[in-house]
Amino acid sequence: MFDTLQLMNFAAENEKLKAFSDFLKSENAKYNLTAVTDDKEIISKHFFDSLVGERFLEKGANVCDIGSGAGFPLIPLAVLRGDCSFTGVDSTQKKVNFINAACAMLDIKNCYAVHARAEEIKPHGSFSAVTARAVASLNTLCEYCLPVLRVDGVMIAYKGSAAEEEVAEAEKALDVLGGRVEEIFRYTLPTGEDRAIVKIRKTAPTPAKYPRPGNKPRLKPIK
Repeated sequence: MFDTLQLMNFAAENEKLKAFSDFLKSENAKYNLTAVTDDKEIISKHFFDSLVGERFLEKGANVCDIGSGAGFPLIPLAVLRGDCSFTGVDSTQKKVNFINAACAMLDIKNCYAVHARAEEIKPHGSFSAVTARAVASLNTLCEYCLPVLRVDGVMIAYKGSAAEEEVAEAEKALDVLGGRVEEIFRYTLPTGEDRAIVKIRKTAPTPAKYPRPGNKPRLKPIK
């Protein structure tokens, strides 16, 4: 596990992440991948924020990143944790193409992305960890993430300052889907914003009917 200073130095100084930042900015004009384009903000709000979750990844973890978007936390974690394997999932083809192009350009061999919706991921129970950042409210997110986790795997949900409120709203979903909150880890970005990671352990198999098809997890979350 890396401490805060080590993560900050890695976010700011790693050559692959520097190259990824340049690639992100150059491709952003074409694909509208992120609203964050200032170098310092990319380091803080994208790289450092993504890297904080590495403390919850076991050695050799098989990780699924749901809703990978422009590659966060997927690519920074893959660069930092070469011992782990990463699969990014996104429903937008251009973002999947961007991630795979970035991995090829940067020679990141432990990471790739697939074009799919979260509820289409098969087989269930195939990953030891699942990450998600800026995807959905926690009760919806649990329905996307917990089915693909093996029992005893961990879900790493990147959240803002209202993490406790989201956990309270997700109580029924956690019970139904087989998850238990182990920790709410709070931290502050170098640019001053408060963040939290909700670490959830999968304690029981998820019923086979989940996740529900279509947009039901968003429109009618488990409550």
